[in-house]
Amino acid sequence: MVNVPDPTPSSGKLVGQPLLISISIFASLGVFLFGYDQGVMSGIITGPHFRKYFGNPDAVSIGTMVAVLEVGAFITSAAAGRIGDIVGRKGTLFIGAIIFTVGGAIQTSTTGFWTMIVGRVISGFGVGLLSTIVPIYQSEISPPNHRGSLACIEFTMNIAGYSSSVWMDYFCSFLNSDLSWRIPLFVQCIIGAILAAGALMMPESWCIDTDKDAEGFRVLVDLNGGDPQNPTAIAEFKEIKDRVMEERASGVARSYYEMWKRYKRRVLLAMSSQAFAQLVRNWRPGVRLVLYLTDRIVLSEAGWIGRDAILMTGINSLIYILSTIPPWYLVDRWGRRPILLSGAVIMAISLTATGWWMYIDVPRTPNAVVICVIIYNAAFGYSWGPLPWLYPPEIMPLTIRAKGVSLSTSTNWAFNFLVGEVTPELQEVITWRLYPMHGFFCACSFILVYFLYPETKGVPLEEMDLVFGEGMYCRIRFLHITLTEFGQDEREEREENADDDEDNEVDGVDETTSLLSTATPNGSRKRPHKKGWFGIFKRRPTAGELRT
Repeated sequence: MVNVPDPTPSSGKLVGQPLLISISIFASLGVFLFGYDQGVMSGIITGPHFRKYFGNPDAVSIGTMVAVLEVGAFITSAAAGRIGDIVGRKGTLFIGAIIFTVGGAIQTSTTGFWTMIVGRVISGFGVGLLSTIVPIYQSEISPPNHRGSLACIEFTMNIAGYSSSVWMDYFCSFLNSDLSWRIPLFVQCIIGAILAAGALMMPESWCIDTDKDAEGFRVLVDLNGGDPQNPTAIAEFKEIKDRVMEERASGVARSYYEMWKRYKRRVLLAMSSQAFAQLVRNWRPGVRLVLYLTDRIVLSEAGWIGRDAILMTGINSLIYILSTIPPWYLVDRWGRRPILLSGAVIMAISLTATGWWMYIDVPRTPNAVVICVIIYNAAFGYSWGPLPWLYPPEIMPLTIRAKGVSLSTSTNWAFNFLVGEVTPELQEVITWRLYPMHGFFCACSFILVYFLYPETKGVPLEEMDLVFGEGMYCRIRFLHITLTEFGQDEREEREENADDDEDNEVDGVDETTSLLSTATPNGSRKRPHKKGWFGIFKRRPTAGELRT
């Protein structure tokens, strides 16, 4: 029996919904930050003052300068699982913000190519920590019925960061000095400092598993209105603590090996969501060699050049932001699967249409491509943009959530770098065919989701085992349901057999002696079980049944 502790004194005045919104806004600065960083390089690397300062670098140097951030992000995202379990979610968020700010300061004050490379790698270290820990933190503080919408708001902040960087590049391009590229780089330092300060004031979501029960209960109480007697807060505390004690009693180590051994399916689903998010995203008007060279590359190919291309990218980014708003309302109503499936269909059509317009190369091609890009980005922003950041942390068990999400996030950065490196070469070799090729990836993502992704809408994180049919609690509930159902069938059978006792002799033949009968030794005709043993135990109860 779990004892509910007295909560520690509240450290703030905000409770309930205002507290949840405030926490979400500050946490979302983390994704705003790496969204800004993804876009900020796209404008400055083509600016005349930037190119002059770095001695007119070639395409390889520019590509290295841009993509090396993803190498740093991959390294720390893979390590973030361990770091998050040691210093907690709040501590990891603070460390990531500080590291990113230091990297941004080095980039802003750079004296040459290699200094910029060092700054980009350090910023990448910060991005890797933030991109891993923010979705985990957001999922752990969010109530089940709003978890999806809050995660989608978080992604909107990511795209808002990207859009802000594009417009910052556009306006600074009018400056006739090195400030045209140093100012956009310095802005990310300001954002990083604000996030670091905010992280110190946010509550820790990783308390109960580290036996800080009073502190953890206080967080739950504050999120549920501030009343220590709130039944929802008490129930949530007991449920989390029960799950922690169950995992400890199992004696299973919290290692990557055990995670892979016990939860292989979940890990692969989480990794696949991030991999396909890059395979369907990193086509040329979104290639993350980059969102950076992004829409601007395809717009240049389609006839939009110079500052006009930056302006069109900025306008496109605003439409992109608007496309991320519908999931706020739909993800916890429709569910995850319908949004991912519909998004894959729309993206596949848009990509195929883009390739066709570039193939025929007619005067209408520039405007047609812009329309296809806008439709595509809208579909991505509504589906495969936000949900791969929501899905991994909510399907992972509490004890290995940080490690599982770190693997999925490192998959994101690995595919981000890989596709960004090979796409320019593919563009030269297969030209317009690149777009329907990524349309094919969209079709593959549709098949994967349709057959393998379970729906997680409204399921508490502590009950996710029920969705996958795993865990001790799930097995106990399954056995209880099947045995109860079997007992009900047996009672029905006995009642029916009792009614048939008066008919147990037909045409003078005693059914108790007939080799063809199904009679029991007491003379009653036994009705064959309507489901049978295999039928009973092959049935899998739903998550709703298991929760009751």
